[in-house]
Amino acid sequence: MATEPRTTSQPAALRRDRQLELYRRALKTLPGGTDSNFRAWGDDTIYVDRGKGGRVWDMDQNEYIDLRMGYGPVILGHNDERVDDYVNEQMRKGVSFSLTSEDEVRAMELVKELTGWVDMARMTVSGTEATMHAMRLARAFTGRNKIVKFEGQYHGVHDYALISVGPDNMSDLGDADKPVRLIWGRGIPEAVADTILPARYNNLAFLRRLFEEQGDDIAAIIVEPIMGNAQAIMPEEGFHAAVRAMTEEFGILLIFDEVKTGFRLAKGGASEYFGVTPDIATFAKAMGNGYPAAAFAGKREIMELLPDKVSHGGTYAGNRVAAAAAVKTLEILRDTAALETIHRTGRRIQDGLREVLNPSGVPYVFTGHPSMFGIMFIEAAPTEYRDWAKSDHALYDEVAIGMFARGAMPEPDSREPWFLCEAHAEGDIVDRVVSIFEDSFHAALEGRAHGATPEAAIGAMSHPTAG
Repeated sequence: MATEPRTTSQPAALRRDRQLELYRRALKTLPGGTDSNFRAWGDDTIYVDRGKGGRVWDMDQNEYIDLRMGYGPVILGHNDERVDDYVNEQMRKGVSFSLTSEDEVRAMELVKELTGWVDMARMTVSGTEATMHAMRLARAFTGRNKIVKFEGQYHGVHDYALISVGPDNMSDLGDADKPVRLIWGRGIPEAVADTILPARYNNLAFLRRLFEEQGDDIAAIIVEPIMGNAQAIMPEEGFHAAVRAMTEEFGILLIFDEVKTGFRLAKGGASEYFGVTPDIATFAKAMGNGYPAAAFAGKREIMELLPDKVSHGGTYAGNRVAAAAAVKTLEILRDTAALETIHRTGRRIQDGLREVLNPSGVPYVFTGHPSMFGIMFIEAAPTEYRDWAKSDHALYDEVAIGMFARGAMPEPDSREPWFLCEAHAEGDIVDRVVSIFEDSFHAALEGRAHGATPEAAIGAMSHPTAG
């Protein structure tokens, strides 16, 4: 469709003096200048000062609307007084005893109440630990060794999770009919990698062949109900129900990795949203509004292998700060309309983005759920990670990076969705997000029209995504 010529305003340059100084200082002590590979953006590494609601400020006092929300955990908003006040009250009694507090019991009671299917649960500190323990439980319960995971899905950074996670080159994953176990990074023994069987998301025929060939030694299949590491690609209609039926047919356990979807898609998480009950699930992120709270949960006959037959522990598991945050956050999600507000806000942003994108003629689809969604520049809706390579992800990265200078912060990598919180409904945030996206989108198109390369725009800000 033809459109009127449009002049795109140029954003003011971001202030970087204090952050560059801190980056050079940090490089002397922290590899990459950060405590996570996923935060190491070279000279563009951001050092945060504070956050409030749906906004964040860096050390140079540049202000951004936060569309990352810490990769998803901040479901209510930064510095939410309801949660912080309760945490502060509880932590004054002491934080770490390696003894059990009432808040730990209450937090897991709330997980049971909200999900409706969980019989028993235990807290841990991170999503990585939760998926590691879920896999161990599945092996212990079934007496089998192998775990099936889907290409492009992220289940944390333990050795059993870092298989076929997120390459840029799809040929690294091997033939579509015989994908390889692609180890992400050095230091993972081949013997460990050999216990993980990669599969293709939304491909039931492939999964059945895999079960028929190796089902006798498959303990479980672990799945992100929505592909949080691939711009929130959705399951096709009936996919999870079919996987559930197939696992029951072969005596294989179903693990829902709800570290990103839990208490975000619905009060009962993806299990409620899709109407499918797994055997084991993992939770983290949104259950603590940013505090380091996580859990693994499941059916009684599986969870009762603890404490006598399966090892699980951790000095900080269920520490008072995390437990208190989980109690208050889950109570708020249970008792208020916070999730409805988040979902409505996501739909409002999508409506605004459609008004920007439709006249451009650039093909696009929204992926995911209004509370965690992606914008993929592609003709047809993607069904698996390999489809990401077919999208114009370089254009997305240009747009995302351009939004930084205009006052909004999505993840500068097209594989990570936008995460929304309750506080994004406040004031003019929705309108500002749409306006910022519009300016950055048209600037990226104008740059292409004048021969600017995507690589030059992306620069050092392009980096691997994370969970």
